[in-house]
Amino acid sequence: MTTIVILTGAGISAESGLGTFRDKDGVWMRHDLADLATPEGFARNPALVHEFYNARRAAAAAARPNAAHLALTQLQRGYAGRVVLITQNVDDLHTRAGTAGVIQMHGSLMRALCHGCGHRWPAPARMAPQDPCPACGAAQTRPDVVWFGEMPYRMEEIYRALAEADLFVAIGTSGTVYPAAGFVAEAAQAGAETLEINLAPSGAMFDRVLTGPAAQVVPDWVAGLLGEPPDSGA
Repeated sequence: MTTIVILTGAGISAESGLGTFRDKDGVWMRHDLADLATPEGFARNPALVHEFYNARRAAAAAARPNAAHLALTQLQRGYAGRVVLITQNVDDLHTRAGTAGVIQMHGSLMRALCHGCGHRWPAPARMAPQDPCPACGAAQTRPDVVWFGEMPYRMEEIYRALAEADLFVAIGTSGTVYPAAGFVAEAAQAGAETLEINLAPSGAMFDRVLTGPAAQVVPDWVAGLLGEPPDSGA
C-alpha cells in the first residue's frame, strides 16, 4: 500500500479568507510577535494574548473550507493507499472539510490548555486569564497552540509517516520554518517523490513544483491522481 504524506500551511487557508499569521493592515501589526505568540509574552500580558487568539478563533469559525481542503478529503477517501495529512495551521478547516486523522502540529485554536495540569478541552469562543481549568480549577488557561520556542506536537508520529512516505506533498507553505522545513529532506532521504504546490516555488529541493492558487491547483492534482475529470472534485 502506497502512502502519501501531505503538509499544508497558511496558503491553503488564505483562500478561505484567513490571512497568514497576521493581516498586514490589521490592528495586531502594532504588536511584536514576541508579545503575542511566546510563553514569555503570555506571562507578561495574558489578557493581550487571549484577545489576539479570540480574534483569530472568531475568524477561523467564520471561515469555510475551500476547494483545496475538500479535494484533499476526496483524495483521502478515494485513494487506494494511505493519505496522512499534517498541517501547520491552527484552524479546523481540514477537519470540517471531512479529512480524518489530521495531525495539527501547531495545535488548535479550538482547544484550550491548562498551563498548570496539562488538561485540554474545547475552547469557548472567548477566553480570558481568569478562566478556570475544568480539571484542576487553576486560572492558568491558554490557547492550545504551539508558540515560538515550543516543541510542535506529534513529531514522532510525523517522522514515522515521513519515513513511510512514497510521495510527500507540501501545499501553501513557505518551507522556511523548522522543523517543517526539513520534512522534504526527510521524505526524500526515505526514498519518497516530493511535490510542492504553492503560489511560487519556495526554493526548497522538491522533485516537482506546481504553481498557482491552492483552490485551483489542488483539485486538479487530486483529480489526476484519482483518474477523474478535473471538475469532478469539490
